[in-house]
Amino acid sequence: MKYLKQITKHSHQRGTTLIELSVVIAVLLLLVGVLFIGITAWKNGANTAACIVNLSSIQKAVRGYQNMNGIPNNTAIAVTALATAGFWTTSPVCPTGTSYVFSATIPNQGTAYATCTITNHAPSAANVANW
Repeated sequence: MKYLKQITKHSHQRGTTLIELSVVIAVLLLLVGVLFIGITAWKNGANTAACIVNLSSIQKAVRGYQNMNGIPNNTAIAVTALATAGFWTTSPVCPTGTSYVFSATIPNQGTAYATCTITNHAPSAANVANW
């Protein structure tokens, strides 16, 4: 009988290759990029929501001051009058740091007393209709 001699060489790869390492780094950088885009969108959405809540609070303060003092619509009112009445200690500002533009008079229902200087920080028309 003939015996065949089998030569078995096992090539053992130790570690990772440079290409594999580059692919892993590229995937991680892609995930971090997506994360930053998501965080930015989340932050902008949160700022918009907080700004609308501030505008709603300002509107409620104006309507409360109007009702407590029996003041009719289209009467001049200063923001400082709301502060001295105890509605807030300092004038509210947008979460982004910009200031609000206040109307000089108490508006009719359906019109906002204050608006934000940033264009997309505005409540929907349905929300303002109840103000």
